[in-house]
Amino acid sequence: MIMTNQTVISSFILRGLPILPEHQPLFYALLLSMYLTTIMGNLIIIILILLDSHLHTPMYFFLSNLSFSDFCFSSVTMPKLLQNLQSQDPAISYVGCLTQMYFFMFFANMENFLLVAMAYDRYVAICSPLHYTSIMSPRLCVCMVALSWVFNMLYSMLHTLLVARLSFCQDNMIQHFFCETSVLLKLACSDIFINELVIFILGGPIVVIPFLLICVSYVQIVCSILKFSSARIIHKVFSTCGSHLSVVSLFYGTVIGVYLCPSTNKSTVKETVMAMMYTVVTPMMNPFIYSLRNRDMKEALIRVLCKKKICL
Repeated sequence: MIMTNQTVISSFILRGLPILPEHQPLFYALLLSMYLTTIMGNLIIIILILLDSHLHTPMYFFLSNLSFSDFCFSSVTMPKLLQNLQSQDPAISYVGCLTQMYFFMFFANMENFLLVAMAYDRYVAICSPLHYTSIMSPRLCVCMVALSWVFNMLYSMLHTLLVARLSFCQDNMIQHFFCETSVLLKLACSDIFINELVIFILGGPIVVIPFLLICVSYVQIVCSILKFSSARIIHKVFSTCGSHLSVVSLFYGTVIGVYLCPSTNKSTVKETVMAMMYTVVTPMMNPFIYSLRNRDMKEALIRVLCKKKICL
């Protein structure tokens, strides 16, 4: 810390996970295996989509972006957490903390927007199958993803700059395993009214509106398939949407558990556990959901492996 007229924070201390010291080696091994599984699972999906021409469709274009987002989202928090568990050095620099906060918001919201794009893709495919190719053109898909990137870059930068203008005094202990906006605001010793106002105006809608759009898409899908009396068609539709619904439930379920149903006591255990769910478990489970429940992904894996054997 640098002492002038007031104490200025040059670094923060991440309290990490609420686990006993003797259990840290076990948790380190568990978290490392989960992180490596996340990296490998999402990389496999990206590579399969790139290599197999059968997967060059709007749905898998969005899925490849979702996998890349999960890959990066997990990498924002996990390496530092693993380093802290191994080295017992919980310090993170002021700049490193703001950088982590920026990329955490960026990739969290990116996943939010990509889930909406995937829901819209399923809506068009089921409710307007004859016009699917013309509506879900490559140009529209690229524009949807590009706009999501630009919007989230600006949104995350806005929050980061607003936090950067705050003063942090003597208390530099972060009761979490990563730098989160709400946690940093609690440590600020200057006025945070503007920060809270921006969170209220933009933070809620950026989660609620995409969730409502996904719900509307699936209501339309359900209404559309109820017109069919064929059980085979209904089963095919639900099997097609099942993976996406599972990911949506996992993502929004944990987010709602953290931000809309906060703990009533002063313990941060619940918040930490729920944060682990959407920062570690969700990015790890997404590849399994899409590979185990998706016939196209299984067939693509077989084709790629067969081509590799032929080449060898």
